[in-house]
Amino acid sequence: MNRKPLLLFLSSLVFCMGATAQTGGQSHGDTLGTGMKEHGAMHAGSDGSMKGHAGMHASPGASKAPFDHQFLDTMSAHHHSGMEMAQMAESNSSRGEIKGLAKMMREDQEKDIAHMQKLKQQWYGGKGDAVNMQMPGMKESMKGMESKMAKLRASQGDAFDSMFLTMMSQHHQDGIKMAQSALVRGQHEEVKQIAHKIIDSQKKEMDVMKNWKNDWQLSRK
Repeated sequence: MNRKPLLLFLSSLVFCMGATAQTGGQSHGDTLGTGMKEHGAMHAGSDGSMKGHAGMHASPGASKAPFDHQFLDTMSAHHHSGMEMAQMAESNSSRGEIKGLAKMMREDQEKDIAHMQKLKQQWYGGKGDAVNMQMPGMKESMKGMESKMAKLRASQGDAFDSMFLTMMSQHHQDGIKMAQSALVRGQHEEVKQIAHKIIDSQKKEMDVMKNWKNDWQLSRK
């Protein structure tokens, strides 16, 4: 990996760690949109509402929608599940480094969702949702998610940190898979730019999480 981007990434992380420390590591769920709750990952509906994991399902006829419409809605849904995990880490992790990274992830993905939903309204306004659970990376990411999230929520200490790093790394890998499909099938340049950003940022975050897990010997937990 090029060292300069990694150093910039770590600098941003240090800043987020400081901000987290000043707020006592509290969650910022009130900024995530109407209907965001402590339990259940959320995704945006066409009416601006939020739905939990149990309500995360394929939109009728989603596979027939333009690819970019599917990507914008499905990646938004995928991001929301990652944001829920990050919120838990901000509140429950025993390490400031993880709290800082989780805060940065949540804020970054919140911005991505706002951007993607703005593009959706611009290009596909009035055409409803196009969440496709069969998109590359989405089906794998959501498999068994309810039970995994419940187990994570019940964990603490090193067990929580180890599980969070493992789950978020896999979640990132699935998100990268979806973004890579957008590089091939995306119709708008803006969609490809979003995909590149997701791939670049999440690969960096995965490297950091892998190093932490090894450094802290959490692989054995």
